[in-house]
Amino acid sequence: MTTVFEHSNSLRETPLDVPDPQWVLANSDCVATAGEVQAGIAAVAEAINRDFAGQILRVAPLLNGALPFAGMVLPQLTMPVQVTALQVGRYGLHTRGQDLEWLSPVPDVRDETVLLLDDVLDEGITLTLVRSALLAAGASRVISAVLVEKNPLRSKPIQADYVALTLPDRFLFGMGMDAFGWWRNLPAIHAVREGDH
Repeated sequence: MTTVFEHSNSLRETPLDVPDPQWVLANSDCVATAGEVQAGIAAVAEAINRDFAGQILRVAPLLNGALPFAGMVLPQLTMPVQVTALQVGRYGLHTRGQDLEWLSPVPDVRDETVLLLDDVLDEGITLTLVRSALLAAGASRVISAVLVEKNPLRSKPIQADYVALTLPDRFLFGMGMDAFGWWRNLPAIHAVREGDH
């Protein structure tokens, strides 16, 4: 069955109870403009270039969320890199994290320095588990860069080595993060309004 989305002020549901994407966007707040996103990513790339000048990195973006972040940071890195994407997930169509699901195998990273890229550091569970798996696979060092950290004062099992933006502890979408499966493609970052999900 195909659902045609309609623009209106009311919530239109798909058979999977997924809100209309235009309604989601209209009922959100922009919390980081495209310019702010670009500036934060440039600062992260500059710091990585400084800290790892003359070294070789294995870059491991976590898909699907880190795809836009990786696409913007990789061209700004000046050292030779190899890229191996990892696909894991915790959210699906939910706004709260579920159990970690591995959708790709852990790569052979023996004796390598791995730069792990993720879209958002919230509770730190995903980054912690993936980092542990890479170290168990033989990586000599695993560093992490995230596009967004939420709630930086919250106690987490891991701290990112590089953070592009610190944003409110809200359900975010855009720049790789999705709301109900939609809007990973936005160049800015939005937050779902409280009570709208």
